Amino acid sequence: MAHYDMLVIGTGPAGQKAAVQAAKLGKKVAIVERREVVGGVCINTGTIPSKSLREAVLYLSGFHQRSLYGTSYRVKQDITMEDLIFRANHVIKREIEVIRNQMARNRVEMIFGTASFVDPHRIRIAQTHEILEHTADYIVIAVGTVPARPGHIPFDGQTIIDTDGLLNLKRLPKSMTIVGGGVIGTEYASILATMGMHVVLIERRPRLLEFVDTEIIEALQYQMRNIGVTLRFNEEVVAIEKADDQVIVRLRSGKEIAATTVMYSVGRLGATDGLNLEAVGIKPDERGRLRVNEHFQTSVPHIYAAGDVIGFPSLASTSMQQGRLAACHAFGLPAKIQTELLPYGIYSIPEISMVGRNEDELTQTGVPYAVGVARYREIARGQLIGDEIGMLKLLFHPKTHELLGVHAIGEGATELIHIGQAVMAFHGRIEYFIDTVFNYPTLAECYKVAALDGINRLPRPWAPVKPTGSA
Repeated sequence: MAHYDMLVIGTGPAGQKAAVQAAKLGKKVAIVERREVVGGVCINTGTIPSKSLREAVLYLSGFHQRSLYGTSYRVKQDITMEDLIFRANHVIKREIEVIRNQMARNRVEMIFGTASFVDPHRIRIAQTHEILEHTADYIVIAVGTVPARPGHIPFDGQTIIDTDGLLNLKRLPKSMTIVGGGVIGTEYASILATMGMHVVLIERRPRLLEFVDTEIIEALQYQMRNIGVTLRFNEEVVAIEKADDQVIVRLRSGKEIAATTVMYSVGRLGATDGLNLEAVGIKPDERGRLRVNEHFQTSVPHIYAAGDVIGFPSLASTSMQQGRLAACHAFGLPAKIQTELLPYGIYSIPEISMVGRNEDELTQTGVPYAVGVARYREIARGQLIGDEIGMLKLLFHPKTHELLGVHAIGEGATELIHIGQAVMAFHGRIEYFIDTVFNYPTLAECYKVAALDGINRLPRPWAPVKPTGSA
């Protein structure tokens, strides 16, 4: 038995950053991982594999060059599962090495085994041949999530899979039905359709991703249909059945959709089942998630939780920050997170990103706003990369000209968004983009074009009113 200043359960983004931050403060830290490899869902089954798959598909399909060389252009005619797995495994291996090296450099002890609570300060770790028990002053739960697998869905790992199962397939299916139009379902639908696979995406709501700006989603849905995705909105699945070499999805509306493979993509659950949380008086919600305060403390003050296990927004980027802030609070280091300026990145094809408020949110809260838009087809860089549908949209206050929101769709959107994020952090006005010189040709020029577009739509004179406070 050993005693630590901090024990972290889980080596995903939140766990990594919590452990490293505590170690940087000179604390004795250990991190527990139940798998044989580090990185959690982010590295092994989620973020990195899916984004590796996306990059492989974009390259091998020649998607970005089609506007230049024709719609039939492809780098590789027949893309195989081996092509996709090769790239994913390469990136996963390198990321695992990076994490292991980071832990070693910071003297974070790594313990492999399944962790569960014995009491509020004691953790039992079940390994293959022995059981360890360690104690700690502070404990961080960063166990992430697992795909929801309802008992009535006949998962078999090959014809009916969850969202972690795609890269475990022996071969690429000829067609796929995806149940659930959340972030993961939307990403996979657009990626697979880009390869030429027939994809049907079923969503019970009237549109995709209701938290995203309406105009951006309309552009995404148009492009998804353009590459062959069939979108079925306002539909509810009542049964999924195997029939010979097909899987039939039956809808409440009476429709039946057949495909060689079905991906069930309706939510994820906090991976808290085996933690024995009842021993410390912590009760997860019905989806296995943990409730925390603004400092990421659970109902037991010295036990923290961070990352996907605490729910929305469930992004690798926010998880990293949450883990770091939990460790900072535990050891008295001042730190904060700007929750109103969290950037969102959705790696569909095309990718979309946003920061700040959208038009619906501003309308609902009674905040006046003006809009400026730049389209990639107007920007030299957009022509060079073959992206004719990309768009950057700026929302700003019509009186003070303060930037209120930035929304983007197209290649590089998740990178481009951070320029607007930085300006918003300092309550900057839209004139910043007009007065700034951007490299040419770059997508960053979109900010100047959109700012000029927005200013030119305003009634004259253009001079902003000095703000009395944040909009």
